[in-house]
Amino acid sequence: MSKHVLMVVTNANEMKEGHATGLWLSEFGEAYVEFKEAGYTVTVASPNGGEAPIDARSLEGEVPEAIQATAPLLKDTIDLKTITDLSSFDAIFLPGGHGTMFDLPHSDALNHALRTLFEANKTVAAVCHGPAGLVSATLSDGTPLVNGKTIATFTDEEERATGLDVYMPFMLETRLRELGANIVLADNFTENVQVDGNLVTGQNPQSTVAVAKAVIDTLN
Repeated sequence: MSKHVLMVVTNANEMKEGHATGLWLSEFGEAYVEFKEAGYTVTVASPNGGEAPIDARSLEGEVPEAIQATAPLLKDTIDLKTITDLSSFDAIFLPGGHGTMFDLPHSDALNHALRTLFEANKTVAAVCHGPAGLVSATLSDGTPLVNGKTIATFTDEEERATGLDVYMPFMLETRLRELGANIVLADNFTENVQVDGNLVTGQNPQSTVAVAKAVIDTLN
């Protein structure tokens, strides 16, 4: 049986003060390519459905053709609220981009999906700013999903290095620590993947491929 991965992306196209943002394309595209090469079925959804905006900064420089080819998949995503049966999914994957900071923490449908899949011992994965989706995720007993878990996430130091910290609603590393997460840090913009049971997380764009491969390992 082919494995089925639910990728949940942001709909947010604006940071504070109107600065444009969105999804970081490589974090979606690299993971998508890995999952498809593994023979998986992939469903792409977002909190409100429709277009997932791509952060223009993620299109700068050399973007491999295989990654560019995934961009059309973001034009018309499924509304996560319409997916009522989660039993067919083996994993959920949250790519980053600063947009995630503005909508994923407020999505009840995402919180429900994360809780349902995590408690069913399915794989929950996120990379870079994708862990913003874990900020409001709670287990059935009300405990934060990340409480006591060892994870990686985009760090406060990396955020300050981008110069975008002042446009964020909160600092992601700080918030996850407040929720009881044990965060393992690596040098800025170097690969860092943490696997804690069925929870797989990565620190930054440089970690995406390794996170996707770790997801595949958990599913195999």
